[in-house]
Amino acid sequence: MADVLPLVEARLRTALGEPDARAAVTFLGTDRIEVLRFQEGDIVRYATLGMSAQPMSEPTAVLADPVEGPRAELVLSVRSGLADTDKALRPLAVLAASPQVEGLIVAPGASLDVGEPLWPGAPFTSVLVAEPGGLVEDLELDEPLDPVRFLPLLPMTPNEAAWKRVHGAQALQERWLTNGTDLRDPSRMSVPLA
Repeated sequence: MADVLPLVEARLRTALGEPDARAAVTFLGTDRIEVLRFQEGDIVRYATLGMSAQPMSEPTAVLADPVEGPRAELVLSVRSGLADTDKALRPLAVLAASPQVEGLIVAPGASLDVGEPLWPGAPFTSVLVAEPGGLVEDLELDEPLDPVRFLPLLPMTPNEAAWKRVHGAQALQERWLTNGTDLRDPSRMSVPLA
């Protein structure tokens, strides 16, 4: 079975350019997760590398299937120079390790919460997982492996996360769109939810 991660890194480089920094985090009982930083103009993107090494499996599965199951990496895009967003590396690695640690499947529409600000002073403790395919195309793998999907993360304030639990991801995204919310602003306020 081919190692997936070199293919994933090559896809990230093709889509986002050369990373200008990388950091690695290893949690007890998990594979190493790297976070790569890509700078493009005034946008900085953080992409995980390592989450897709193993397929995600249902939390109810007795044994994780080593071959079949969804694979993904996470991508966070923010405006650079407005906050110390490089401190988001560890929270991103925590989110990327969650399928191994908690046995969950990360999919579009899901909320992921780190329980603390994503970076110092951030008004966000959680993210909404958005639809893949816009920024980085899915990476097709040889059968029977599922493709690797690159899932954008949209930071949510605690109020937005609570509103999303009641009304759903689509309704929150429509609210952001209607209000012209700059989802890349690392210090933005909550969208009006009334």
